[in-house]
Amino acid sequence: MGCCGPGADIALHLAGAGAESEDILLASRVVAAGVRQTDLSVPTIHCGACIRGIEAVLGGLPGVQSARVNLSSKRATIRWDDNIAPPRFIAALRAAGFDAHLFDIDATSDDDGLLTELIRALAVAGFAASNIMLLSVSVWSGADAETRNLFHVISAVIALPALAYCGRIFFRSAWRALSHGRTNMDVPISIGVLLAFGLSLYETAVQGPHAYFDAAISLLFFLLIGRTLDHMMRDRARQAVKGLARVSARGALVMQDDGTQTYLAIDEIESGMVIMLPAGDRVPVDAVVRAGRSDLDVSLVTGESAPMPAATGDVLRAGTLNLTGPLTIVASAVAADSFLSEMMRMMEAAEQGRSSYRRIADRAAALYAPVVHLAAALTFIGWLVATHDVHQALTIAIAVLIITCPCALGLAVPMVQVVAAKRLFEMGIMIKDGGALERFADIDTVVFDKTGTLTRGVPRLLGASGIDRDVLSIAAALAQHSRHPYSRAIVAASTGQARSTISLDQVLEHPGTGLEGFAGSNVYRLGRPDWAVDASRAARRSHAGVSVAFSGSGLQSAEFSFEDPLRADAATAVAELRDAGFHVEIVSGDREGPVRSIADKLGVAYAAGVLPGGKAAHIGALSTAGRHVLMVGDGLNDMPALAAAHASMAPASAADVGRNAADIVFLRESLSAVPMALSVSRKAGRLIRQNLAFAVVYNAIAVPVAVMGGVTPLIAAVAMSGSSIIVVANALRLNGMSRAGSRRVGGSRRPETTDLSIAG
Repeated sequence: MGCCGPGADIALHLAGAGAESEDILLASRVVAAGVRQTDLSVPTIHCGACIRGIEAVLGGLPGVQSARVNLSSKRATIRWDDNIAPPRFIAALRAAGFDAHLFDIDATSDDDGLLTELIRALAVAGFAASNIMLLSVSVWSGADAETRNLFHVISAVIALPALAYCGRIFFRSAWRALSHGRTNMDVPISIGVLLAFGLSLYETAVQGPHAYFDAAISLLFFLLIGRTLDHMMRDRARQAVKGLARVSARGALVMQDDGTQTYLAIDEIESGMVIMLPAGDRVPVDAVVRAGRSDLDVSLVTGESAPMPAATGDVLRAGTLNLTGPLTIVASAVAADSFLSEMMRMMEAAEQGRSSYRRIADRAAALYAPVVHLAAALTFIGWLVATHDVHQALTIAIAVLIITCPCALGLAVPMVQVVAAKRLFEMGIMIKDGGALERFADIDTVVFDKTGTLTRGVPRLLGASGIDRDVLSIAAALAQHSRHPYSRAIVAASTGQARSTISLDQVLEHPGTGLEGFAGSNVYRLGRPDWAVDASRAARRSHAGVSVAFSGSGLQSAEFSFEDPLRADAATAVAELRDAGFHVEIVSGDREGPVRSIADKLGVAYAAGVLPGGKAAHIGALSTAGRHVLMVGDGLNDMPALAAAHASMAPASAADVGRNAADIVFLRESLSAVPMALSVSRKAGRLIRQNLAFAVVYNAIAVPVAVMGGVTPLIAAVAMSGSSIIVVANALRLNGMSRAGSRRVGGSRRPETTDLSIAG
């Protein structure tokens, strides 16, 4: 397939781009060190050829690291070097024949003009085709020459405006591609329809016995049926992202320095701003409660239906609904970096993943344009030589052009990916990359972290009243610098007590060991007992319940014990995994006693006291042994292991780096998300293979039959549209397959008979 690269034509457009670079810079966001991301809306995308053309144009611009196109949302995501001036993406795409503008989720979530246009064109084509067919029946019934010629003329009068109005959907796209040196799936469709109409017009002009106006307009009618159903099914698949956009707040009341309140749009809210949140409003951005008490509807974030209390110091996620009382909150992130935006980005990313299945489909579809045009040309020449009948040769060539459209092949993988992402989202599971589905389908070993993963991650400090107040106060001052669940439990236990007079000059966090603070010449440590205090003293003093120890200059060392209950359905989820043949392990940095206790309850192998590097090394050893490992973890110390595993998963409560490193994030309390994600991934893999097999078989049968003259252009249109509909409908079967194995338990979904067959 030919595609337009940045050349002289593009350079001419770039020269007049004006303020585009500034707009792109303002609309972009930093996603990694030295890397920015820009999202564009490209409304004219409708096939695999468009995707490849757009990615080729954007990928060829200086400074662009990657460009991915989402066919369902018609969105292009570009990552580029932050150290250069913003590339002029919009000018480059327009020069290549693609309309583009900065992506706005709100603009795509309400009115759908394309669907309206398709339905109107479908109605006109159906009306015209039915009337022309009535006239054709009279001709086929043996009308005399004068009547036949008259009916052909009337058919031409009806067909011409119908062709112009209904065919413009295909003609417009085909002309845009051809005028910029590209081809797409609408080029052979347009050629076939115009040739069928032109041949019929010629027959009418010379008063020939055969005219195919009914076939030409009926051809458009069936093509429009396929295009409309395809569009509606895609829209149904992306409803999850639209739903998230609808619950996003449009703005909030922000407290100004002079005490007045000003309503600011969501994009104008910055971290640190004080927001007044009345009852009935949704939290606009991630924030922390400064004052007030209320109940929150957190079903969007956690799936829990019961209201959750909110008080001073609690962390609020964007999109949660304030139910009962006004709150004063402080923004902790801008809208683009909020949890709700992250969820939407993960949903959008699902279709953009480039799994090996999709790469195969893309390469095959890329060959279609030259192959189909060559096949049609050779068919025309062959039949002309064999029969000396231009009419017959041209009719068969038209059928070949139409029937060989690779729509089914192009839809085989992305439709399953986007439906799977939507189904997982409904169960509170966010997939960040379509390629992750394929990796999850390969899993045979599951490794769990303990704290915050198998357990709820909200431990309670035991015996707080018996701990020296000065020790607890300084320990809490250290713990405030960490998001570790034990640190948060210590801070919670110290709430309401007098603060220490000791001021810490510096606090360092050592992943896997603990926190170290400095106050003048004094050093304070809070963390693993064998690190925080002298190892021999720790051995003498420690007992089964101790997980954290404190030591400090001039203060008595102390030990902290916690209780942390298992997550909902943890035992059930692990049992399902084991029964399905998965090897399950616990690898934790916690001490032997607590880890062994949980491992015994769950009946799995375990390793305790493992440092972050040791976790990654253990997973590396399993991989070397030929296993495909899923790592499920939540903390900073799990990040190397998450990166080393074949696939990874983290709860929404995980540290930011943990969520960023994971392939899938689960939002709800229940650990049933793990077997459910594996189940959906396996089913998605089967559907992808079925779709690819169907697409290959369809083309293997349809092309030879068309070349041999076994189908008319009308039958070719029906077959081509039907193949696309079958592939999309097969992808939508994933919804029913997944729901069949789940039932409602509390506020979450739990698998009842989850299909986790290794052979699947």
